[in-house]
Amino acid sequence: MKQIYFATTNRGKVNSVSNALTKYGVEVVHCPLELPEPRSDDLKKIAKEKVLFAYEKIGKPCIALDSGFYVHSLNGFPKAFVNFALETIGIDGILRLVDGKPRNCEFRNCLAYLDETLSEPAYFESNVEGLLSDFPRGEMRDYYWGKLFLVFIPKDANKTFAEMTFEEYQEWRNQRYKDSFATNFAEWISQR
Repeated sequence: MKQIYFATTNRGKVNSVSNALTKYGVEVVHCPLELPEPRSDDLKKIAKEKVLFAYEKIGKPCIALDSGFYVHSLNGFPKAFVNFALETIGIDGILRLVDGKPRNCEFRNCLAYLDETLSEPAYFESNVEGLLSDFPRGEMRDYYWGKLFLVFIPKDANKTFAEMTFEEYQEWRNQRYKDSFATNFAEWISQR
């Protein structure tokens, strides 16, 4: 079984990517490195810096992931600065900013992969569209990526991620499976 090292401190991200890769015979090894967070709103640039740093430290095939959250009526805010927004104004602040405005939003993800055969990282991207709820709903669980799961209602759903049972969340992920960055990466890496 191939092994890929995932440089992140976020266990929810590890679980999501691991589920996709296991189906293709690839084992994800969690490597909880503290990664640099370049000041940029370009997810690809951030993912590149992270995977270059991780590969230098680990020296084995590895991935790094960067995600952004984009509220369309706020000109995309907070974009790649999700952690900064959550640490400063929090979920309630984001909800106040969007009060009275359209609540369409999306997560954007960029996974970068690097091994000894590549001179530059390979990238895999996808988006998840949805709406912001009026207030935080549900409860946090270990397999969630972060606090935005309390207010994000995925397209064609009526619950936030945090309101979904584990089974409902898994079912949603399985429906989305074919067009996710993780599946695209899994298909690509399994053929190498």
